[in-house]
Amino acid sequence: MSLQECPAQQLAQLFGANTTDAAAAANFICDRFTAVTNKFTDTAFAVDNTYLLFSAYLVFSMQLGFAMLCAGSVRAKNTMNIMLTNVLDAAAGGIFYYLFGFAFAFGGPSNGFIGRHFFGLKDIPSSSFDYSYFLYQWAFAIAAAGITSGSIAERTQFVAYLIYSSFLTGFVYPVVSHWFWSSDGWASATNPDLLFGTGVIDFAGSGVVHMVGGIAGLWGALIEGPRIGRFDHSGRSVALRGHSASLVVLGTFLLWFGWYGFNPGSFTKILSAYESGSYYGQWSAVGRTAVTTTLAGCTAALTTLFGKRILSGHWNVTDVCNGLLGGFAAITAGCSVVEPWAAIICGFVAALVLIGCNKLAEKARYDDPLEAAQLHGGCGAWGIIFTALFAKKEYVNLVYPGKPGRPHGLFMGGGGKLLAAHVIQVLVITGWVSATMGPLFFVLHKLKLLRISEEDELAGMDMTRHGGFAYAYDDEGNKHGIQLSRIEPNATNTPP
Repeated sequence: MSLQECPAQQLAQLFGANTTDAAAAANFICDRFTAVTNKFTDTAFAVDNTYLLFSAYLVFSMQLGFAMLCAGSVRAKNTMNIMLTNVLDAAAGGIFYYLFGFAFAFGGPSNGFIGRHFFGLKDIPSSSFDYSYFLYQWAFAIAAAGITSGSIAERTQFVAYLIYSSFLTGFVYPVVSHWFWSSDGWASATNPDLLFGTGVIDFAGSGVVHMVGGIAGLWGALIEGPRIGRFDHSGRSVALRGHSASLVVLGTFLLWFGWYGFNPGSFTKILSAYESGSYYGQWSAVGRTAVTTTLAGCTAALTTLFGKRILSGHWNVTDVCNGLLGGFAAITAGCSVVEPWAAIICGFVAALVLIGCNKLAEKARYDDPLEAAQLHGGCGAWGIIFTALFAKKEYVNLVYPGKPGRPHGLFMGGGGKLLAAHVIQVLVITGWVSATMGPLFFVLHKLKLLRISEEDELAGMDMTRHGGFAYAYDDEGNKHGIQLSRIEPNATNTPP
């Protein structure tokens, strides 16, 4: 007789004669057991939803991290512009993900390509999702849009930000997340009909989030071209350094903090036992995921520190911060299914990938103020391949239960099926984002809605587009007077 089932008739027989009093006593006891069982069930739901909401808040705090990182990485004359775009990534993304994005991503039952239920959160909460799940997924969607905004900083019209952010969070990103995270998705690791018998293990989104945001930014930056002065007449690279290393470091630590919701939070539940009555459960996997995330980022930061020292002769804090984030972006796919020692390998290679991508970008005269395409696109792609090489059998079976013998990492004795699935993921994400965001940026460019004028770019968008300055002094030390001073129409706006 279990706590979940209390057969009153059998219990009554334990009292002796099958009398009315014995039956009443048995019914009373079973009612109490049922009430206790319901309380435990309610508590489990409350604990899991609280955990998911807290994780959503952590991921949302990454928006502040993106804002600070972007602000510190651009010149002072464009600070207000990039801060405003980060705010509107979240605001526009919230509306469009509510109306369309969540439905396209998780609106099942559906086909393998796109969801078709829950538009405007209709029929939510359901047996599948509660409101907390929507909030968590929205925080992921706007993270992808925030990545893209960094690639096209300092020369993009404000209306272009609104258009691409809405399109990315309302359609492009949700379709990708449906493919790999919905139980109906054609390549999902939770789809009963698994691709190559394994599906794609992209646990927290090295591909779904980071590659999508990075490739979208790549196309935007390619189509509108480099910033004025980024390359000289002979094609040599000219550093246009951001104005505040302090903001870069602040943003990096905020992103680091938020990543503990991004990766461990992707379990969406914590109150699940792997061995009943044992210390070992999903809470252990959550802790391991936080550890692998930490180690990958730390290793990438140190590797970048010494790598850039060898190449440039300087200890550069901005490069170290980008290296750290590159390690995080890479481990995001396999954080739950790899050993801590493997995370160190992930971070080490991620730093080399980032350094290599930056060298390639210089040679191609590609300008990305935040290194977003290189960091999130390049390191995200490496993270997908890394997972296919180092995913441990035991962890794969625990995190993705229900299919014993599922293929795991190639270097861990699991064969090449997972690697084949992950190569396909890299290719289809690259193709999908290129086929959607590339034409969008191209149309905006042809309609003259993408890039600002040369005069506005030289003067800075804070003054020409946003009515004031973020600081009392500009990049050259010229005084602007009152901080956040406004520019009045038909007035002489020459700084004193």
